Amino acid sequence: MSSLNDTYRHKGLRKRLVDDLRRRGITDEAVLTALMTVPRHYFLDKAFEEHAYEDKPFPIGYDQTISQPFTVAYQTAMLEVKARDRVLEIGTGSGYQAAILAVLGARLFTVERQEALYQSAKDLLEQLGYGNVRCYFRDGTKGLLEFAPYDKIIVTAGAPVVPDALKQQLAVGGILVIPVGDDVQHMYRIKRLSKSEYQEDIFEAFRFVPFLEGVQKKS
Repeated sequence: MSSLNDTYRHKGLRKRLVDDLRRRGITDEAVLTALMTVPRHYFLDKAFEEHAYEDKPFPIGYDQTISQPFTVAYQTAMLEVKARDRVLEIGTGSGYQAAILAVLGARLFTVERQEALYQSAKDLLEQLGYGNVRCYFRDGTKGLLEFAPYDKIIVTAGAPVVPDALKQQLAVGGILVIPVGDDVQHMYRIKRLSKSEYQEDIFEAFRFVPFLEGVQKKS
């Protein structure tokens, strides 16, 4: 990972990125402030540090990517996070999305299926002082039942269908944001209206890495 040194140059590049996201239609100022606060270059390999504030995804190993900032901002805004919300994130990856949610005041439970990514993200988030983030090495398709229900659930990989386990772990009044589809995914926002009723809204198209079952231990 990159050195934990956040320079004036980094901050200037971050401001330019946030201004670009605002121009592209991200209007949630709390989300934009969180993106301005979290140094994205901390979550990238040193080789990509120069490009950390471009609106692009980058590989983080194990066939995974750190999502482009527009996607992070878009999903986070759809989630409507309020301070003290219990939030479940499926797909910790680099830990960048988790850090954004932590800055917004979420009590975050984040699940990663790749043991190496789980460990590196957990170590980095602890090092950065995000005490409101709890990391778990689990199969994300099953959610995290022991801490349910959640006010918000966010999935950062493309699912062929919405896993029923995640819908069941959503609190009444809660919101699930998940990209659904095969080659291209559309962003779904699912609100739980009652024990048995859900409202489903479908938004723009994105491309995510696939949402896989099971876990992958370090070799």
